[in-house]
Amino acid sequence: MNADVAAESPSAPSLWNDPTAPVAARVDALIDAMTLQEKTAQLVGAWAGASDEGGEVAPHQHEMEEPVDLDALLPHGLGQLTRPFGTVPVDPALGALSLARTQARIAASNRFGIPALAHDECLAGFAAWGATAYPVPLSWGAAFDPGLVRRMAAAIGRDMRAVGVHQGLAPVLDVVRDVRWGRVEETIGEDPYLVGTIGTAYVQGLESAGIVATLKHFAGYSASRAGRNLAPVSMGPRERADVVLPPFEMAVREGGARSVMNAYTDTDGVPSAADENLLTGLLRDTWGFDGTVVADYFAVAFLATLHGVAADWADAAGTALHAGIDVELPNVKTYGAPLTEAVADGRVPEELVDRALRRVLTQKVTLGLLDPDWDPVPAALDGTDPADPEALRGRVDLDSPGNRALARTLAEEAVVLLANDGTLPLDRPRRIALIGPTADEPTAVLGCYSFPQHIGVQHPGTPLGIALPTLRETLATEFPDAAVTYVRGTGVDDGDLTGLDEAVRAAREADVTVAVLGDRAGLFGRGTSGEGCDAETLELPGAQQQLLDALLDSGTPVVTVLLAGRPYALGRAVTESAAIVQSFFPGEEGTHAIAGVLSGRVNPSGRLPVGVPRTPGLQPGTYLGARLAHAGDASAVDPAPAFPFGHGLSYTRFDWTDLTADTQEAPTDGEFILALTVRNKGDRPGTEVVQLYLHDPVASVVQPLQRLVGYTRVALEPGESRRLTVTVPADLASFTGRDGRRIVEPGELELRLAASSTDRRLTARVTLTGTERHVDHTRRLHATFTQKPAT
Repeated sequence: MNADVAAESPSAPSLWNDPTAPVAARVDALIDAMTLQEKTAQLVGAWAGASDEGGEVAPHQHEMEEPVDLDALLPHGLGQLTRPFGTVPVDPALGALSLARTQARIAASNRFGIPALAHDECLAGFAAWGATAYPVPLSWGAAFDPGLVRRMAAAIGRDMRAVGVHQGLAPVLDVVRDVRWGRVEETIGEDPYLVGTIGTAYVQGLESAGIVATLKHFAGYSASRAGRNLAPVSMGPRERADVVLPPFEMAVREGGARSVMNAYTDTDGVPSAADENLLTGLLRDTWGFDGTVVADYFAVAFLATLHGVAADWADAAGTALHAGIDVELPNVKTYGAPLTEAVADGRVPEELVDRALRRVLTQKVTLGLLDPDWDPVPAALDGTDPADPEALRGRVDLDSPGNRALARTLAEEAVVLLANDGTLPLDRPRRIALIGPTADEPTAVLGCYSFPQHIGVQHPGTPLGIALPTLRETLATEFPDAAVTYVRGTGVDDGDLTGLDEAVRAAREADVTVAVLGDRAGLFGRGTSGEGCDAETLELPGAQQQLLDALLDSGTPVVTVLLAGRPYALGRAVTESAAIVQSFFPGEEGTHAIAGVLSGRVNPSGRLPVGVPRTPGLQPGTYLGARLAHAGDASAVDPAPAFPFGHGLSYTRFDWTDLTADTQEAPTDGEFILALTVRNKGDRPGTEVVQLYLHDPVASVVQPLQRLVGYTRVALEPGESRRLTVTVPADLASFTGRDGRRIVEPGELELRLAASSTDRRLTARVTLTGTERHVDHTRRLHATFTQKPAT
């Protein structure tokens, strides 16, 4: 250990420092030795420097933030350090050194030598200056590739671990219910199975690197009324059980997540932070989760200030502890003096403090933070001299070639070709008119939780820290023989129409127009997409639709490209664009991926994780709707999307043939085995995404017309065929019955093999026999796909 960051060791060996002793015994011994103030100190975070930087990055931060006095906190210990890298721009090596010195100070200041657990954001990459900015989660969903997401998350975790971070505040497992919600870009999609499988893969990757993954937001945050951030939620228990909760259930059971973060919202009048049935009854008692529950920033105090279910800070602390929140973040507010005073005078049982403390200390012990050989100096600083900090600058690379290769592969897989009249791929055009507000903007590929958009914008003049080539730059490289004329046309949301004439002139003089439109990611109104940037309608922001319509009138074929955080209604462009390319904030390598799709270097294989609306006012809407949610004679409104969930085109053609089923009947505890052949009939290599939907025509409770229960990517060379075998457990037909218990009912089902939620290719009609069967969280969750060359 380096001398200048060494923590003092206890004067005598203690059981809690003995790595050979059982974890529970170590934790119990430590709890028995602690005072009440030392106990509560382990249940809070400290966000040093946040109040000095300006610009909110959490709701109501301006009301809640007070300068952190570490000198006052540290003698009793500290539970967590909040965002040591995600608060100000700092060179990664210098940040790692600063964190190490802070950790040494924390450990040396308390009687037991306990360091803090350091957490940071990692929604679409480690939110640190200079770290790789990967595609946002909505792009993960578009890729339909859990394995690739797992590899990305493992790379993110390794980078975080290397500089001394222990916990990542990701993934977001909220299922999209209304795409007007600003945080749609942070979600994986509108289908719980897609969200669950992709989110679980992310958890597995992050945890494989030793980082504590944090599932959020538990539960129902995305179902807020009218798509407004932090608004009330009105869903019933069945929607919660069958749509909102399954991704969390899967990530707890299969992902090994060690932390969960509560949702800000209240559901039917009960805030998640105060919901004992949710945070303890379901999460712990039923699902068996044994990690920590951490508060979303300021959520405990919100029980008093926003929800009105607590009279004061002490009441808020007692309510949250009773419900099951173990750690107050980002700073000490209610779990400090208000809690200790309430315990001392008998208003809050000390047993609740000990229950949360046991979970926190168990995690610290398993992370090795109480071992005698614990070293605050992270691996990234091995062999360096911390006495000369400036010599460390640039020594830690958080944007390695391997990271960038992963970012590019994911970006390429996530691009969705929505429409194409044959114009794409472009065939050596001589003149390209490149028009639009996101065509020459480096940060147009980034989501709101990327470091440049989340923190960097608050520090004008600070370099971006990563290379962000614009589409203008990558298009010029992709088409070196073409003359590319760029015109901005209008801003993202300024409504400026003065550039339309110049844009139309450029279009008329070109062989093809590439119109690049979309969003600017930001926070709390600083963007058109992102946390607190909810949309009133799904029209393109600003004057972008007017620009697009003017280009469509130019007479030149228009390829519409979206760099956005949510889907938008595109008006005439749906039928009049030569092609439409959808990309959801594809990250630092995203423009290379888009240019590759335009040229044909990349054969698109992305599929929509959310439907694209046909008109701007048709929200909330989801393909998961029951019969009454779809078009019918009783309403003049047709809610059908312009492009449905699961849709995406390719530059090659696939045939699906020869469906067989091993049996037409199976018991309610059985399974069906289907097989089909998929063949690439085109002249290009390509990847088909085979999707399996379940339709239950008659059930005791109203069901969606269909829902996704499985999928797989099938990569095929020209002329190549593969035989796919799909094992479908009867458990996948389960739903929440009238009495609130999950059941599998006997009866007829349709198993639909489809290229999208509306493009059914093959259907097996099967029947479940026997008696109704109750299932629980141990049920089978997946259809199993296997592939082999077709004979």
